[in-house]
Amino acid sequence: MAIHYFKKATKNATTGEDNTRQIVSTMLAEIEAGKEERCAEYAKELDGYEGNIVVTEEEIAAAGEQLSQQVKDDIRFAYDRVYGFAVKQREALTDFEVELSPGLWAGQRQIPMQVAGCYVPGGRYAHVASAIMSVATAKAAGVDHVIACSPPKVGQGVHPGILYTANLCGADTILALGGVQGIAAMAFGLYTGKPADILAGPGNRFVAEAKRMLYGRVGIDMFAGPTEIGILADKNADPHLIASDLAGQAEHGPDSPAWLFTTDKGVAEKVSELMPQYIEKLPDIARAAASVAWRDYGEIIICDTDEEAAVVSDEYASEHLEVHCDNLDWWVNRLRNYGSLFVGEETTVTFGDKCSGTNHILPTKGAARYTGGLSAGKFVKTVTTQRMTREANREVAAAAARISRLEGMEGHARSGDDRLFKYFPGEEFNLKAD
Repeated sequence: MAIHYFKKATKNATTGEDNTRQIVSTMLAEIEAGKEERCAEYAKELDGYEGNIVVTEEEIAAAGEQLSQQVKDDIRFAYDRVYGFAVKQREALTDFEVELSPGLWAGQRQIPMQVAGCYVPGGRYAHVASAIMSVATAKAAGVDHVIACSPPKVGQGVHPGILYTANLCGADTILALGGVQGIAAMAFGLYTGKPADILAGPGNRFVAEAKRMLYGRVGIDMFAGPTEIGILADKNADPHLIASDLAGQAEHGPDSPAWLFTTDKGVAEKVSELMPQYIEKLPDIARAAASVAWRDYGEIIICDTDEEAAVVSDEYASEHLEVHCDNLDWWVNRLRNYGSLFVGEETTVTFGDKCSGTNHILPTKGAARYTGGLSAGKFVKTVTTQRMTREANREVAAAAARISRLEGMEGHARSGDDRLFKYFPGEEFNLKAD
């Protein structure tokens, strides 16, 4: 395969992980031991916040009064689409029971989790859309109690847009906590007495590491890191739209990868030329983040053929993957590894990030090779059931006993034996492994 790195990243997804892991491990241990008191101390130390941790109804109402009707209408627009899509996902998860052999029925049930913890980022930007993506999806799935938490600002608390949105989406409790302390509070049931069954939502590397360390004790939506964008482009792609989309995603943070996979050298050269211009036009905070992200994590890869570009794209397994190419159906059918696919230049990542309906909480760091993004199904357990008649035991119990003895598990075998002896007294069965 012939590929050429027109621009190669100097850093990768594992940069800085060791230091992050040590910090998070210490914080989780201290919060578990010190509970609410240590949690509040971290809120004061790291965020300068000394207000209510559990947001009150009065604070939620006041937040709504700070927002214009246009903002509220836009939030409702996004909520209606995300919630509606999540409801359809939940409806696609069905219960069933099937008779596998005479008298033997096996089935599955879809049971929503009882408590979900939804983290809503609020540091560099107020991620209102993230509140919709996690809280609304959990509610659509049927979760009993949804806890939302978000970083507070000094003297302000949680951003009013986030408070309003989380409440609109059905959050039962909202905590003014950010970072590791927020994740820990939800996992350990601090302030609510309801330990989360699952933790969901994006965050910085400390949030991601806290979720990773707690996985097993609680469920998590996925292992995730800084947001990523990949764009596939051919000779007919618009370099200006590509540069705009790459710069737009790079503003998330200085460690956000932005990748271009193209079969055209001219497109590669033009995008490379345009990127500094599009980054320079961003506001100060976004410009600072995007310039470092593009410098350290940005890549442009030139491939000889569409198939080579598809192979490279699947290897990267981008969180967000845009396709700016001809023959769109070919790409949709060929591509395998991505968090969410944006087909055609008309469909930018921004639309999915904010309001088009699909979820923007997606796998990063190559995790799209084995998982999709947040969906209603993440908040639902698929459990199995079985039942059978006594007559079915004649066949099933004998087969189970023989398999158990083949494995050397005599105790298991006797569970089958004893039912045969009870249900069919006087009958003889072949219960040996040979």
